[in-house]
Amino acid sequence: MSYCSYIPLMSGDKRELHGNYHDNHYGFPIHDDNELFGRLIMEINQAGLSWETILKKEATFRAAYHNFDVQKIAAYTEEDRARLMSNAGIIRNRLKINAAIENARTILVLQMEFGSFEKWLEHHHPKTKEEWVKLFKKTFRFTGGEIVNEFLMSTGYLPGAHSADCPVYEQVLKAGALFVR
Repeated sequence: MSYCSYIPLMSGDKRELHGNYHDNHYGFPIHDDNELFGRLIMEINQAGLSWETILKKEATFRAAYHNFDVQKIAAYTEEDRARLMSNAGIIRNRLKINAAIENARTILVLQMEFGSFEKWLEHHHPKTKEEWVKLFKKTFRFTGGEIVNEFLMSTGYLPGAHSADCPVYEQVLKAGALFVR
């Protein structure tokens, strides 16, 4: 059963939370480096947890990580690490927090070389999931196969975010998802 077919089976707040993400974010291309990085942070933090947990904490992640501002996060100090470790509104995992900071620093390097994180992704497109995973593991921290797959599906670089019979599927294609090129 696909993610698309689970949404109608949900009720109340759960359906609203997942439905909003499914209908307005999942699979749609992101053209802002901070938002792309934010999605990567969210996917990394989801590892070992439910996506629902992450969706519920999105606002606190945004606040804790300066609205996913790559430059600000790349400049985080030990005090920032301690602040994040004491923030009950996010996932307090030292490896995930360190990955966010180190990955922000890596994205700054990619921006200097390619012009943006998005252009770096486009430069490497298309790739198979396995090729993407290898590239991400070489480039970033805490980016295993499932994290890379979900990040790339959720941002339109790999297929699978929506089934072809899902009404959102056509919207994702019209928005310019790269997996169809």
